Amino acid sequence: MSRQRVLVAVLTLILAGGASASDEDVPEAEHADPAYSHGLIELKRQSTARGTPGETTKTNLKFDWFLQHNVVSLLRLELPFPDRTATFSGSPFDPDFGDAKFRVSFRAFEVSGRPITSFVELTFPTADPESQSAGVYQLSAGLRTAFRLSPGPLSLGSPAQAFSIQVQQVVSFAGDPARIDINQTKFELEWRDTWLSGRYAKATLKPVIDWVGADRTGAVLELEGGWPLNPQWLMAFMIGGQLWGNGVPSTYGSRLEFKVVYRY
Repeated sequence: MSRQRVLVAVLTLILAGGASASDEDVPEAEHADPAYSHGLIELKRQSTARGTPGETTKTNLKFDWFLQHNVVSLLRLELPFPDRTATFSGSPFDPDFGDAKFRVSFRAFEVSGRPITSFVELTFPTADPESQSAGVYQLSAGLRTAFRLSPGPLSLGSPAQAFSIQVQQVVSFAGDPARIDINQTKFELEWRDTWLSGRYAKATLKPVIDWVGADRTGAVLELEGGWPLNPQWLMAFMIGGQLWGNGVPSTYGSRLEFKVVYRY
């Protein structure tokens, strides 16, 4: 059986299992405190080895605005600053400007009693120099569902456990006709533990299907831990590595990440 069929089968089984779980959606740890519900600013530093285009060593700045709206729940702007030197250590004080992303997320709707959130995202070829850009506009759409699991073991403080799955389709249009087309299906399968103190640990499997490259597949696994410094500030570390699919777009060989989140 091809890896594409395996990914689809896993997705189907997870969604089927989720239908019998709690209908209550599981918020992201960075968004969970209702006292700071206007938005967040995230500064992220990623050191990446053997990264594919767009997955190199960089600093990333993200702005989230949470909306009290009947339809739209989130507006997001991401500004990447890839290092001019594309090695694991990079050149943090000599950054370029990458392709900016803008996302609109929508409030949950129900399918067979299961809440599903959705989003659309547009990536602009804004990079300077152009060598840091995909050279094309990218449009993507995604769906996400989440459900709670039984509490974790008492020995670990009975953390709240949750599982979520996200599917995102990315396609390119317009831009430089000489650049390679983009047509990818991305999955994110995330398990998360969250403690009352706000500390969390999560593991995320990220498979991807590249429909342009002879239907190649790849995947990375990321392990992350975070803790709040106070109700507004949060720090987190992540390590990631490739499971299979060397050179498949949206994958990398290895990565270390440090991020700081400010909620307001």
